[in-house]
Amino acid sequence: MPGTHLTACERGQIEALHTQGYSLRAIGNQLGRCHTAISRELRRNSTGKQYQGGLAHTRYQQRRQPCRPRRRLEHPPLRAYVKDKIGNHSWTPERVTRRLRVDYPADSRMRVSHETFYQAIYSDHSLYYLIPLLPQARPKRRPRGHGKTRRAPSIPNRVGIEHRPAHIEQRNEFGHWEGDTVVGNNQDGFLVTLVERTSRLLLAVKTKTKNAAEVAKATIDALLDMPVSWVKTITFDNGSEFAKHEQIAKALGVNIYFADPYASYQRGTNENTNGLIRRELPKTTSFTSLSQRGLNIITQLINNMPRKCLTDLTPNEIFQIQRQNLRVALGS
Repeated sequence: MPGTHLTACERGQIEALHTQGYSLRAIGNQLGRCHTAISRELRRNSTGKQYQGGLAHTRYQQRRQPCRPRRRLEHPPLRAYVKDKIGNHSWTPERVTRRLRVDYPADSRMRVSHETFYQAIYSDHSLYYLIPLLPQARPKRRPRGHGKTRRAPSIPNRVGIEHRPAHIEQRNEFGHWEGDTVVGNNQDGFLVTLVERTSRLLLAVKTKTKNAAEVAKATIDALLDMPVSWVKTITFDNGSEFAKHEQIAKALGVNIYFADPYASYQRGTNENTNGLIRRELPKTTSFTSLSQRGLNIITQLINNMPRKCLTDLTPNEIFQIQRQNLRVALGS
């Protein structure tokens, strides 16, 4: 592994092989390292004639520390911006990082990586209150688990996603939506969520049950006031709550498709947006006291988050740009 630093595991191997009397070349061959690297390691980190891998790695880390100083959020405007966007607007550190380039294009002091945000938040006691607001509010970050899978009940006259026009996958055209439901604690309420694939615009309606008729009405109500050019197709999850899809298609004049069973990635935009909702309404949250007005506030919070995939614009900004373009086109 030329060009890489020795790991703690490799230092332990060096200790064991060196104690057994292996030559520098033999140790290097065992580790896939040059014998000069082994010689340098023993020379720099041995105590007298003895080499201890654990102690050697500790010394290595101490020497490396000054070489990689952590950049803190020392610039007051930067610190205030971070606290506001994460604390008051539920933005992720990556969103803050990318939006800084849009809001402060000429100020180099307003540039910092999202990793620095995490380091600052987890090391600065005055910022600890932001930890519960992070995408994964844990003392230590770890890879996210796999998404849930669902059984696919029989839905009358269901049209699979394989029949959906291929150009929709390219996200070059507005008006193609993905739909799903979000469940409250103990199933005490439900949300019908609809996300436009190109702009990532979210619409959400609260329902008392997952009854197919109620879900169909909520879907129609949510999309009925949208511009006609923004309502062309909907791709639903396979839940039985969407069994009245033909009623929705007739009322809105759209084509409706269903993702494959156990393939939530085919509605990734919707799934990811539901994840943003869950940050505000965790699975243990009762929906009993959640009003549509309260849900609208959460929806606007999400629609005002800048997205990397939108070149750091927000879904609302994309929607307004398209509306303006449509007015100009109609007036010309």
